[in-house]
Amino acid sequence: MSSRGRPRLHVPPLQSACVFEHRTSSLRILCALGAGDSNSCRRNISNVVMEGEEQHSYTQRLKAAVHYTVGSLCQEMAEEKQVHFSKQTIAALSEVTFRQCETFARDLEMFARHAKRSTINAEDVKLLARRSTALFAFITHKSEALASRNQEQKEKKKKKSVSAGKGARNSEEGLEAGAADIGD
Repeated sequence: MSSRGRPRLHVPPLQSACVFEHRTSSLRILCALGAGDSNSCRRNISNVVMEGEEQHSYTQRLKAAVHYTVGSLCQEMAEEKQVHFSKQTIAALSEVTFRQCETFARDLEMFARHAKRSTINAEDVKLLARRSTALFAFITHKSEALASRNQEQKEKKKKKSVSAGKGARNSEEGLEAGAADIGD
């Protein structure tokens, strides 16, 4: 037990492991290898670091896109309401927006995983928006409109395929009747 009364977490030591510090990104990575040498460990770590750097680059591009969008929205609101947004305010709004989107993404993944699905669907989004009545009503309305439009398209497609099938049968019957007339 720790001094605060919480049980301590016991982590068993790794049988074969090496620690490698990547100099360019100052990352310390512990690479556990069942039966590997230090060269394979360095190769594995290099791959992990490259993936991490690519992920960081992607995240930075997403943050820049969110910052641009928030800046555009703030500019529209500033013109409409005759107010001014400082660069720090826009940066803070961008950061909060990005973090909230990350939270939403994690929640949506967890909702789908809880339902034993690998795809996020409209019901997951409704569940996410359940605390905001206006947003929930808007999403529900849009979801129902989308579902009815999809149903109408399915019905049109079904009618089209059925009528195409009847047209093919009618043309075959016409050919048979024409052939009978020629034979007489």
